[in-house]
Amino acid sequence: MTDQPLPSTGATPAADGFAMPPEWAPHERTWMAWPGVNHTFGEEGDATLSEARVAWARVARAVRRFEPVTVIAGPGRAANARGLLGPDIDVVERELDDAWMRDIGPTFLTGNGQLAATDWVFNGWGAQDWATWEHDAKIGAEVADLAGARRYPTPLVNEGGGLHIDGEGTVLLTETVQLDPDRNPGRTREEVEAEIHAFLGTTKAIWLPRGLTADYGQFGTRGHVDIVAAFARPGTVVVHTQPDPAHPDHAVCTEIVKLLQSATDAKGRTLEVVEVPAPTVIEEDGEYVDYSYINHYLCNDGVVLCAFDDPRDEHAAGIFRRLFPGRTVTLVDARTIFAAGGGIHCITQQQPKV
Repeated sequence: MTDQPLPSTGATPAADGFAMPPEWAPHERTWMAWPGVNHTFGEEGDATLSEARVAWARVARAVRRFEPVTVIAGPGRAANARGLLGPDIDVVERELDDAWMRDIGPTFLTGNGQLAATDWVFNGWGAQDWATWEHDAKIGAEVADLAGARRYPTPLVNEGGGLHIDGEGTVLLTETVQLDPDRNPGRTREEVEAEIHAFLGTTKAIWLPRGLTADYGQFGTRGHVDIVAAFARPGTVVVHTQPDPAHPDHAVCTEIVKLLQSATDAKGRTLEVVEVPAPTVIEEDGEYVDYSYINHYLCNDGVVLCAFDDPRDEHAAGIFRRLFPGRTVTLVDARTIFAAGGGIHCITQQQPKV
């Protein structure tokens, strides 16, 4: 890390020669945020908060096997974080509201042998009534500064979990996120797409109509793509499927699979679509779940994959081993993370190696 970030030129990242590398490109490190007191996790001493910290720490340690990890913790919480994370994970104190680094952190870019970062506007996943974001809205700039990245702020409201790229010009988006009237009111699809391309270095967007059903619940994001579909390599996308027709995602996923099978990427290729079945559990406490293996995280030589103590865990791991034969697949129980509104990809953010 460096404390000497380069200034933005005032142009867009794409105009300055920067683009977002794919997640499978080499990383310098992974960034995470430490769960603290809020509406999602509860108060200090609550079982929900304690369990979340254990779950976040498990993910951090799994990633640390493959690359450096830096965790942002709220003021006065570094000691607690270090106690669970261990001595080989860096902890930095900054003001925080929540703990979803994929969404509140910057999107890192590379170009011209330099590191840059797109700093999206964060407004609590569309100004949801339970969310607070006074501090999280500043974390993108804080992390870009800590990483020594040239920062490019954009007026577009967006989150890292709302996009996935192939590294060759294609980006996956969902209509209910980027076109959300509580995120970007009055913006047309064309305006949003132009801003996305200018700040990611992409040239073609594939729009999905919506996300998974449970993602529209109390702590949902209203349709993040990183729980539904993700590129595994240029031309190949993994997509969540729900085999059980009793689950509303059965119809949702059928539509998305058909859309992706008929789509072409920025290079004109028809996509290879690899279907990854959902876990067998379809509900918890009377509510449908959006448990998904798509919300995985790629790190240097590794895949950290959501697990659910489910018979399909190993089936999913086998799919990812075939897709990434040079990487070690590590299953980490993600049920506590999903109960809070996300998964392993949602709590991690890669900083690419320059």
